[in-house]
Amino acid sequence: MKLKGKVALVTGAASGIGRQAALALAREGAAVLATDVDESGGAQTLDSIRKAGGEALFRPHDVKSEEQWADAVATALEAFGRLDILVNNAGIGSGQLVTEMSLDSWNNLVAVNLTGVFLGCKHAIPAMRAGRAGGSIVNISSVAGLEGAAGLAGYCATKGGVRLFTKAVAKEYAADGIRCNSVHPGIIDTPIWTRIDEGGLAGTREQLGTPAGANAIAVDAIAMLAPLQRPGLPEEIANGIVFLASDDSSYMTGSELVIDGGMSA
Repeated sequence: MKLKGKVALVTGAASGIGRQAALALAREGAAVLATDVDESGGAQTLDSIRKAGGEALFRPHDVKSEEQWADAVATALEAFGRLDILVNNAGIGSGQLVTEMSLDSWNNLVAVNLTGVFLGCKHAIPAMRAGRAGGSIVNISSVAGLEGAAGLAGYCATKGGVRLFTKAVAKEYAADGIRCNSVHPGIIDTPIWTRIDEGGLAGTREQLGTPAGANAIAVDAIAMLAPLQRPGLPEEIANGIVFLASDDSSYMTGSELVIDGGMSA
């Protein structure tokens, strides 16, 4: 129970990495406020945590909204009395070429993937400072935040922004005992592949022999690009998140935890 007595807020917790992170943090003893725009999926996450004996709440939460961020942090403090861990996991994907991407698509990608992380840190840090026990912020970036990829320019821009934003936050609040690290997953078997925009990834799909058409990206085929030749599991990323949230990583801040099956090796 590495996190007994701690309180965590996890965004994008209705499925995939967010759900497994919420489950893993609760398993280690943390009380978890799980948030997502998907209320049905969030309810399933909540049910799974409680059935396993964990303590949790769920609330609807659009990470683009500053008002909803303020409410989410206030809910954590009201329900659990403190906030020790923030996992900025909510994100969306896009596979559009630059010349084919609309300004609205770009702005939405930035709003969710980058502005949402900024707002989370902005509102969680004062709560962590008030507790005078420090805290741990885990920002979910991507292997696409470490290197460029054709057809993923917008996604790379936002995830690269998360990487450097994390480092700046780490330096700004180290004196308060607040650590801030980023996680960089590779190809992970999550629902995001069924929702990603088609666009510039079409050529990659044809090269790999995967089906054409929107919402038809085969994660197993894409994962063959990694040396381990399989997609990662959300649980494998959740294990890294627990490590960064716990005192096992007490001397890590501003760091990048890469869990990508060797893609960036």
